[in-house]
Amino acid sequence: MKEIDFKFKSISILSLALLALLTSCSNSDDDDDELGNWITRSVFDGSPRSGVSSFVIGNIGYMGVGYDGDDYLKSFWAYDMDGNYWSQKADFTGVARNAAVGFAVNDKGYIGSGYDGLDELADFYAYDPSANLWTQIADFPSTARRSAVAFGLNGFGYFGTGFDGDNDRKDFWKYDPSTDAWSELVGFGGNKRRAATSFIIDDKAYLATGVANGVYLTDFWVFDPTSEVWTQKLDLDEEDDYAITRSNAAGFALNGYGYIACGERGGASSSVWEYDPSVDTWELKTSFEGTTRQDPAYFSNGSRAFVGLGRSGTLYLDDLSEFFPFAEYDDED
Repeated sequence: MKEIDFKFKSISILSLALLALLTSCSNSDDDDDELGNWITRSVFDGSPRSGVSSFVIGNIGYMGVGYDGDDYLKSFWAYDMDGNYWSQKADFTGVARNAAVGFAVNDKGYIGSGYDGLDELADFYAYDPSANLWTQIADFPSTARRSAVAFGLNGFGYFGTGFDGDNDRKDFWKYDPSTDAWSELVGFGGNKRRAATSFIIDDKAYLATGVANGVYLTDFWVFDPTSEVWTQKLDLDEEDDYAITRSNAAGFALNGYGYIACGERGGASSSVWEYDPSVDTWELKTSFEGTTRQDPAYFSNGSRAFVGLGRSGTLYLDDLSEFFPFAEYDDED
């Protein structure tokens, strides 16, 4: 009888040990699923808005124009990443608008295109942060449009896709600040689209998401400015568990990885996906912790990234959060 008791106790102890191990593994998996943390930063000093345009110069994120639910806006602001504060700058000198693009080249920022409530636009303006001054540059020479994408690379600005009031577009153009001139590029084989997003990794631009004719697009591309060649990567629905497709999302790069966050996918979304260019794959990260939103503001200097503002239905937002993709999720911060 004692021998039986001993064996029973041994089996019970072993079972408890196995249960503890399985629980530990399960918790570990849960932690992995929730890798990434968002920390609330200084609330935007201006009026809540969506459809803003932004760019980064140094450790300052610049953001302006947009729509607040009643009015198209011209105000322009700077966010100091180190000091965690906002300061208002000179108003954008073009007509008030939203759904415009923003990019930075050689320590100057650029905002152009968009929609003023009546028409799509083709005018562009340069911002000099040292003088706090806007200067109009050459108009975009092709069809006026809104909801396009733009980025700065190797001393040039690049601009394309969007919606011209009748049709979605897929053309791409290069802007040369030294000559104040636009030239058309060829070779983009992707679909027409509006409300796509992009990010820069290792001096290459990645273009993803967007919508055309009511369909969320799955094609994913990378642009090499040295050769001016577009190369298609794996589709955004390549894996069955991918849910990356969306429009009006935030796209940014952080420490060698690309990120797509928030946006619209049959309603506002809060999910966040991370792209690893070394293996051409995506991984789900912790969702944006604030209110679910689309049309957010976003900016990154490559080592720090921020997402905020935007709208959720008819609610316009003014909060801002910083993303730490490899930190453990903490719902108390």
